[in-house]
Amino acid sequence: MNDYSSYGCYFSNSGLWNKVKSVAQKAGVKVVYAVLLLYYVTIDENVSAGDKAKIYGALGYFILPIDFIPDITLGVGYADDMAALLWALKAVWDNITPDIERKAKAKLHEWFGTIRESDLKLF
Repeated sequence: MNDYSSYGCYFSNSGLWNKVKSVAQKAGVKVVYAVLLLYYVTIDENVSAGDKAKIYGALGYFILPIDFIPDITLGVGYADDMAALLWALKAVWDNITPDIERKAKAKLHEWFGTIRESDLKLF
């Protein structure tokens, strides 16, 4: 799996929320859930700078307008974005607390309404 840390220079909070807002329905619940989990890890003061750098890289790749697989490609457009997000999630999984999961799920319910727990299975 690639190391996406180098894409951290493309990360910004405003860029992240603009991207999520513009693609949430197309990208789907699973992609947005992964983004939210990673975002909430970045605002935890107890997370190391190294782990945050990995997250910023994956989120930077997600924000980047030019992908390996263009987002408009029907059926697979977010596969490369999800690969980057999963790479970061695996790298920082020990930092994902029940509170972070709760916050991410609450935001999903706010944006998408009722969500099945099976829709949130990442691995």
